[in-house]
Amino acid sequence: MSNPYRSHTCNDLRATHAGQTVRLAGWIHNKRDLGGVLFIDLRDHYGITQIVIPPTAGFQDTLSHLPKETVISVHGLVRPRPEGTVNPNISTGEVELDVQGYDLLGSCQPLPMNVFPEDHTPEETRLKYRFLDLRRTKLHQTVMLRAKVISSIRRRMIELGFQEFQTPILTSSSPEGARDFLVPSRLYPGEFYALPQAPQQFKQLLMVSGFDRYFQIAPCFRDEDGRADRTPGEFYQLDVEMSFVTQDDVFAAIEKLMIPLFTEFKAEWPINATPEGAFVRIPYKESMLRFGTDKPDMRIPFEISDLTPLFAKSEFKAFAGKTVRAFAVPQAFDQPRSWFDNLQEEAKKLGAPGLAYVKAEAMLSPESTGGYGIKLSGPVSKFLEKDPEVYAGLVALIAASTAYDPANKLSYLDRISPTVIFFSADANETKAAKVLGAMRVKIAEQLNLIEKNVFKFAWIVDYPMFELHEETKAVEFSHNPFSMPQGGLEALEKQDPLTIYAYQYDLVCNGYEVASGAIRNHRPEIMYKAFALAGHDQTVVDTEFAGMINAFKYGAPPHGGIAPGIDRIVMLLADEHSIREVIAFPMAQNGRDLLMNAPSPVSEKQLKEVHLTIRKPVPKV
Repeated sequence: MSNPYRSHTCNDLRATHAGQTVRLAGWIHNKRDLGGVLFIDLRDHYGITQIVIPPTAGFQDTLSHLPKETVISVHGLVRPRPEGTVNPNISTGEVELDVQGYDLLGSCQPLPMNVFPEDHTPEETRLKYRFLDLRRTKLHQTVMLRAKVISSIRRRMIELGFQEFQTPILTSSSPEGARDFLVPSRLYPGEFYALPQAPQQFKQLLMVSGFDRYFQIAPCFRDEDGRADRTPGEFYQLDVEMSFVTQDDVFAAIEKLMIPLFTEFKAEWPINATPEGAFVRIPYKESMLRFGTDKPDMRIPFEISDLTPLFAKSEFKAFAGKTVRAFAVPQAFDQPRSWFDNLQEEAKKLGAPGLAYVKAEAMLSPESTGGYGIKLSGPVSKFLEKDPEVYAGLVALIAASTAYDPANKLSYLDRISPTVIFFSADANETKAAKVLGAMRVKIAEQLNLIEKNVFKFAWIVDYPMFELHEETKAVEFSHNPFSMPQGGLEALEKQDPLTIYAYQYDLVCNGYEVASGAIRNHRPEIMYKAFALAGHDQTVVDTEFAGMINAFKYGAPPHGGIAPGIDRIVMLLADEHSIREVIAFPMAQNGRDLLMNAPSPVSEKQLKEVHLTIRKPVPKV
């Protein structure tokens, strides 16, 4: 039995189909009336075909008044387009369909937003009418890209020897540290399931169960605020775990996935891998120094320098005795004063008192006591020029990026472009680093200095196992408490906790964290000791992580894993800057589902079934 709606899709017809009678179905994408002849672009999932309704057709007037996005089925004769009217922008552009009849399949009310043309529409409207938004070509193609990426990941993981397993959705709290989404139990009053923040404990238990290489395209649920690169509520990750592996083995497996994957979908964008197919490795402390973040964007052509020793004895009180970081940006030299003032406000939003800067340019005539050298100007220049050591250090900072011959000052000065040095100073080293790291990205964006059309990956390694709580100064875990400390039990017993590194790692690309993972702490005695150093006795581990710690007591293999984020991978491949642009049905940034109107109240009957009553928050006075 032939299909009553279509014999071909709207992307099938070619010049070879000329003379055939066919049936198409789809949405009215666009309409044009040219000299009494009605042209309609008919669109379906696969593409667009131009259909033609001549004035002699008795139904032309009816079709001309159907609004765009009405669903119709048409049948007619395929014919070549007249000479000079071929459309090279669509695959069916050599032919058109001479319509002989049509059927109305789905009427359309007045549209709350345009599908075509794809003009600007407020995001709230786009999310509320997401089914219309998804008809738009760009978003439709992006969601299809996501499907193809996931299919490719699944195929490649199997080729690498991994097996796909499913883990529970209704479970207990995971050790990820964010807020859980809780599900009340009907059978056990007052008790709750938690939606998994990640399949962390289950994938480790699979390794203890004797499986060797696991993966899963896993939904994860975290009750946290949304950002441009993070959707509130739920996300998907490629969950991976491997037995009897070192950190190097995990890296090798992921590199064998990522490089071919990114090449498959963005072959024209180079990847900064070595000839052996590996990504650069950067220790966490080095990343914080050079980039001010553990998610460095290495497409930016300038890095941060540590000038703390230079200002250790300085009389400039704003810098003296503090952590001082700086970077130089030649392209900022000619910017107006208002641009620098705006940067001050941006820095204040980050908790800094402002953003100190000084302009520097080569001085080729001895018109001042400075002689040959660098002329400084700007708000803090007078404080820096009078200190010979500071002045010499700034000259060296600028010279570090030039072809500098110490024996030929004029040659060196000729090569120096006027530049601006930006500073961040704070008694807290982490704050000084993060402020300048954020301003590095901000300035590079504003000056259009970020390299285009390239993927720059890096492994961030050697994360600290412990840190001091900012207020109590007590030792606590820095990141994942279940990572294996470098040096094992001996390091925990003999080293200062703040000097211990963990076998924990992140994969970053173009300023985004793409994946996070660790070699796991599979030895109960090491886990108990690590938690003890962080102020937790053995009962905490035995109670809160009973399933995992009990399993480790029955012969656990060394194991490790990682979890690349599906949403962020697709975002990078689609060259999008908002994660909501790569998810079919995302929540709004405030955590609401505008399409399905969630969250929403439930009935008293439903509450009673799960033994709950609602306690509304007390209004603030």
